[in-house]
Amino acid sequence: MTDIPTPRGALTPNRSLAELTWLRVGGPADWLFQPADEEDLAAFLRDLDPAVPVFPIGVGSNLIVRDGGLRAVVIRLGRGFNGIETVGTEDAGGQGRVTAGAAALDAHVARKAAEAGLDLTFLRTIPGSIGGAVRMNAGCYGSYVADHLVEVRAVTRAGGIVTIPAADLHLAYRHSDLARGTVITSATFRAAPGDPATLALRMDEQLAKRDASQPVRARTAGSTFRNPAGFSSTGRADDTHDLKAWKVIDNAGMRGAQRGGAQMSPLHANFMINTGGATAADLEGLGEDVRKRVFETQGIALEWEIMRVGEPAAE
Repeated sequence: MTDIPTPRGALTPNRSLAELTWLRVGGPADWLFQPADEEDLAAFLRDLDPAVPVFPIGVGSNLIVRDGGLRAVVIRLGRGFNGIETVGTEDAGGQGRVTAGAAALDAHVARKAAEAGLDLTFLRTIPGSIGGAVRMNAGCYGSYVADHLVEVRAVTRAGGIVTIPAADLHLAYRHSDLARGTVITSATFRAAPGDPATLALRMDEQLAKRDASQPVRARTAGSTFRNPAGFSSTGRADDTHDLKAWKVIDNAGMRGAQRGGAQMSPLHANFMINTGGATAADLEGLGEDVRKRVFETQGIALEWEIMRVGEPAAE
């Protein structure tokens, strides 16, 4: 591989990614880079051969890394990128601001905002970190990142530090126009005011609802497939449309279906779980089994929501 710059942060060759994803599968990355700070990240990307692919990873909550690993420099932000700052409702619109590092967990941002009397409660039950939430326009309970995002700060593949207004990301259902190789380092959200106790109660109710219907204690990556219809430009219509991925999977008789150590959860048919010892090939293969069966029985082509990257294991 081409020469790699020497950063101040940690740079590890041939690093297994399995323990960095919620599903606990996958082969090694050529390199794993954990920058010391934003300037370290910018310098590294500036000096890295432009032909070398980079792949930002958060906490791996929505990711399958294939068993052969990833031929790229994987960038994982750590403690220097998880700060959360809140500003009250002094702006003209009567809304506050919350700025969170890309490595901050969605749930932590929701709680910190609520303590400051700011409503970002929709983030409380979304797995993962802020960088991934922005990139995928994450949403829950009828609210999406697109409804609250003001701007992001990011480092481009060429090593420039930029501020990108939310409008320039063209956020849509599980989609943004963030340029390939660009690494989000922080995001600023607008948030309506709310009573901290009321916001905390709402989040407790959301958690109880989630825990009753989803396999939260299993090795999973959240929703496996996108809901198959009802998308608006922001994705908002998806939460109210009758056609849900779990329902069409259930109708196809694939609730609880297995392949190797992979299973579609008996509790929630759109959650794929690693029951123990699953390979990435088991998980991806099971997902394709589900897609095939749903299409055969209902003529619906499910689209993956879990991101799948890397190469299959060598024969």
